[in-house]
Amino acid sequence: MRIVDLRSDTITRPTPAMRRAMAEAEVGDDVFGEDPTVRQLEEMAAEQLGKEAALFVASGTMGNLVSLLVHCGRGDEFILGDQSHTFFYEQGGSAGLGGIHPRTVPNQPDGTMALHHIETAIRPDDIHFPRSRLIAVENTHTRCYGSPLDVDYMQVVGQIARRYEMKVHVDGARIFNAASALGVEARDLVAEADSVTFCLSKGLGAPVGSVVCGTRDFIGEARRVRKMLGGGMRQVGVLAAGGIVALTQMLDRLADDHANAQKLAEGLADIDGLSIDPERVKTNIVYLEVTPCGTTWQLLPEQLSSEGVRLLAAGPNRLRAVTHYHITSDDIEYALGVFREVLG
Repeated sequence: MRIVDLRSDTITRPTPAMRRAMAEAEVGDDVFGEDPTVRQLEEMAAEQLGKEAALFVASGTMGNLVSLLVHCGRGDEFILGDQSHTFFYEQGGSAGLGGIHPRTVPNQPDGTMALHHIETAIRPDDIHFPRSRLIAVENTHTRCYGSPLDVDYMQVVGQIARRYEMKVHVDGARIFNAASALGVEARDLVAEADSVTFCLSKGLGAPVGSVVCGTRDFIGEARRVRKMLGGGMRQVGVLAAGGIVALTQMLDRLADDHANAQKLAEGLADIDGLSIDPERVKTNIVYLEVTPCGTTWQLLPEQLSSEGVRLLAAGPNRLRAVTHYHITSDDIEYALGVFREVLG
């Protein structure tokens, strides 16, 4: 049976070039700083994001947690959106492992936090309150239609942080999708950030890993925290090699994923029983609502999957589809045909 797997861009498999690079990677003990392939990846990542240094980590969740633990001490507070990945999907690691208090403010439909909400959430210097240390921003924003946050917004967030002597962390899991959608360099989107994490294992197609970027001093501390969390991975150049191929070969093709997502959204908008606004689709993430039509949102993913089209349930009446390099324009046509058949 034909399979069109739209559950996530994390299901991608490494390209043949990645597999060759991984098989041939020169390695050493990365905990001792002796893995040349890891060092090459970290230097490339720092250059791409306009930062002084970088650190290879096992996952985006680890990268975000490492950054929070460097920026904040126990009892400190960080401000983030109430729909953010760090708040929703990272198992409360900041509080559970770091004693760091999350202060949420509403995410707007475009993934931003209203600037006045951010500023209002910053605590005054009072012994009754935790210290506000950090503003965490997600770009693109996973739960807000994969929306990219533009340079102007990021600059103003940075200005607010500086005014209150705070830091800025960007959960940039899909920062290169944001850069592609906005037609800017990724480094411009994080110029105001003190730290940024991005994933190699989503749209870039590498099998494992994320990278944290920041100043040399920040990365020095992050390396210590990574070790504390069990993230010292020894001869990890066999994984970093896939990341190098991702950064050299996979960036320019992200626009294809965005075009396929737009095609999917426009096609779904014409199908009775679904509610979707194609104009909200800016990158590779598509959300759709299931309306009363003789089926239910709980049953629809199973019905689609029986015909080879896989989506992810993302809440009551809400489904998510994510395009990636395994998905072609022809796959989108097939998926739309299955939707029409199932809902017909």
